[in-house]
Amino acid sequence: MSLKIVNRHGTDRLYIRGTIGGQSISESTGTTDPIRAEEYRAKREAELWKESVYGKRAVVTFAHAVGAYLEDAPRSETTKFHLRRLLQHFGTTRLMDIAQPQVDDAYRAILRDGVNASPATKMRGVLTPLRAILEFAAIRRWCDRPAFATPKIPKRKTNYLRPDEVDRLIQAATPHLRPLIIFLVGTGARLSEALELEWRDVDLRGKRAVVWQKQGNERRVDLPPSVICSLLTLGHRDGPVFRPRIRRPDASGVINDGYASKGRLAGGQIKSAWSVACRKAGLPGRTRKWQPKGSDVIKTAFVPDITPHDLRHTWATWHYCLHRDILRLKDDGGWATLSIVTRYAKKMPDEYKKDVENWLNRDD
Repeated sequence: MSLKIVNRHGTDRLYIRGTIGGQSISESTGTTDPIRAEEYRAKREAELWKESVYGKRAVVTFAHAVGAYLEDAPRSETTKFHLRRLLQHFGTTRLMDIAQPQVDDAYRAILRDGVNASPATKMRGVLTPLRAILEFAAIRRWCDRPAFATPKIPKRKTNYLRPDEVDRLIQAATPHLRPLIIFLVGTGARLSEALELEWRDVDLRGKRAVVWQKQGNERRVDLPPSVICSLLTLGHRDGPVFRPRIRRPDASGVINDGYASKGRLAGGQIKSAWSVACRKAGLPGRTRKWQPKGSDVIKTAFVPDITPHDLRHTWATWHYCLHRDILRLKDDGGWATLSIVTRYAKKMPDEYKKDVENWLNRDD
């Protein structure tokens, strides 16, 4: 029996009713226009016949799977951001039609550098969220389990700074950046955790602060004397702890009290100031040259080898140098497994132990 367009009591919208492959159908066309309703009926009838013959996996689309995935459980804003970009690209593509060539096309369409993007960018921006959707769908037998080529992420050297190098970096930094650097080195907080830190979560007397990890977990960090001393120099005690020297309005024209919030989807809030500080401190790096589109001028910029995240590596390396306790390091640093933490073991010679203690405990 084919589907028919019918009127339903209490609404002006047109409905389709009938039986396809033994399945009784009664659903709204979403319109009151007979022509559009007929288009919907023909399309829906073809889908249902196809599903009855070849199974549901023959008709389930990427858009349908994303909708079900978001309804199934709360998802982070980062996940939603990446899914929106994937949805814009794949749209109503059938799940069974997404294979490696389509993934390569997604790299080209979604990522700024296309297929030449870094392996980490490909994983974060396309492959990981795409696999999550297809794994979710495969459990419901809407498609086969995903099998895509995984970009090889080269192992990055774990950089850390010695106490004298940290001092050079602090001295070379602008005044508003110095307390932030001291906080990162002294607590092991991630840059995003520090930039989002509010004074209400800082207990100077108890020498503790509460930061929030990207998974939404609360983590308490100890504040050594050097960090306490640095925080006491800040002239405000409300709102964000760390504020930029120049506060610029956001897209809506509102001037925020702290660094720009990017929902942890991107960084760069201290990129320029960090680069200048590293260069002035004599830390290693390279000079990047490029020509902006539509310009004849060649621009240059110093790209340091050390990143703000390396200050977390520095804290972890110092922590192990002082305590030689890998489990304590894991707990204090908020890592879920030991696999990452082991990179910091035995990195710094014992000869630096006294220098590290002096740096953390000084109060001037």
